[in-house]
Amino acid sequence: MNKIIKQFWIVFFAISLSCAGSNAGDDITLEEKFDIGMKNLEKEKYLQAQLDFKQVVIRGTGSDLGDDAQYYLAESYYRNEEYLDAISEYEKLTRRMGFSEFIEDARFKICEAYRIESPTYFHDQQYTEKALERYQEFLDDFPQSKYRANSLESIETMRNKMGKKLHEAGILYMKMEEYESAKMTFTQVIDKYYDTEMVFMARQELVKAMAYNREIDEAISFLNENKQILQEHDLFEDAKGAIHEIQNVILKEQK
Repeated sequence: MNKIIKQFWIVFFAISLSCAGSNAGDDITLEEKFDIGMKNLEKEKYLQAQLDFKQVVIRGTGSDLGDDAQYYLAESYYRNEEYLDAISEYEKLTRRMGFSEFIEDARFKICEAYRIESPTYFHDQQYTEKALERYQEFLDDFPQSKYRANSLESIETMRNKMGKKLHEAGILYMKMEEYESAKMTFTQVIDKYYDTEMVFMARQELVKAMAYNREIDEAISFLNENKQILQEHDLFEDAKGAIHEIQNVILKEQK
């Protein structure tokens, strides 16, 4: 009997200690947990900060402190270069807490995160397209934002990247002697990325694509229409040379 009683008390104390340990964190207020999270964030202990802010978000749902914790949870991901996770957490803030003081900053960071995830031009440009879309939405909603200049600069950089990718596709068609497809591609660059550095080379290559496709009259007409701008960028003579090259080929064939 004494053995049974002894075992009972051992189990009782074990359960008591376990419960005490699990409830120890309940003594910390939301404000204290938030402050701990901020200190960990400042010390660049991002993983611990994520855990801290998650607890505040869960326990403080609907409160101002919970809203702030949601922002700093996203920040802890962003600063740890976990950009896709950061986007997800910033999105939660913008969807659920539309009146938060951090909305503008969160919206801009979403744009920046997509920009950072955007790869070099020869890879898939899904994130580049998302970034461009989000930057434009951001500027529409916050036209006087302190981030306006940065946003415009990023838009320019990414549009150049997209234009270069499309231009390189046109060059590939040229190498494959698929001149009709090349013409369509260079025309897209001119129409869609008219404000990028690639538009001048696209005009040059469009002349060459027309020439190699034996559309001599069209090539000459387009060359003359763009003579001044092609000359300004030292591209005129190369385009003109392509026309002369094909004209000579045609003359030889006719003999």
